[in-house]
Amino acid sequence: MNRPLFISFDGPKGTGKTTLLEAVTAALRAGNQKVVRLCERKSDPNRGETMALVNELARNPSSELEWVVCQRFAKSRRWISQHVLTRQPQDSMILIDRWYPSDAAFRHEIPFAEILQLNRDRGVQTPDLHVGVITEPAISWARAANRSRGLGGTVIQKYAEHVVCSEMFEQAAADQGWVVCRNEGAVEDAVMQVVSEIGKVSR
Repeated sequence: MNRPLFISFDGPKGTGKTTLLEAVTAALRAGNQKVVRLCERKSDPNRGETMALVNELARNPSSELEWVVCQRFAKSRRWISQHVLTRQPQDSMILIDRWYPSDAAFRHEIPFAEILQLNRDRGVQTPDLHVGVITEPAISWARAANRSRGLGGTVIQKYAEHVVCSEMFEQAAADQGWVVCRNEGAVEDAVMQVVSEIGKVSR
């Protein structure tokens, strides 16, 4: 590769996205691939300010404030695209925990097509592969509830909201042609699927 391969992992809460990303990273490194693992949240220098707006949106929902949140996330992703992604080794694979596909789950008023166009207009780097990690909502809800940190949700507080979030994400994945990984069985099976898909785009 003459540039890093960029792969995003997105999905609703509790689908095992981060665990899968870590397992895929280990599998690729075992195959002597150079892998850089990033997290959008940890790479964003303006995360605190943006999350303050997200908290306000959760308390007082409005399409106007949701659009402001979308713009803030797009601005941060542009910064990450310019200042973080460009500094990675040219022969590496960059795996990132969340990117703009996650907005398909967590935004309620703004159509995802508009969010996608916003990110493109802002110069946000397009992944070479979008991996959408999904499960049945009851499974991901139970997983999230059983984590040591609990649900940890700002936007999603109730099971009914989680169901809507999951349905919105799955619909966007179908519309956009993302690789869908149904992570309900053994993580090894999901890893095999994702590594196979990465192999296809890296040839």
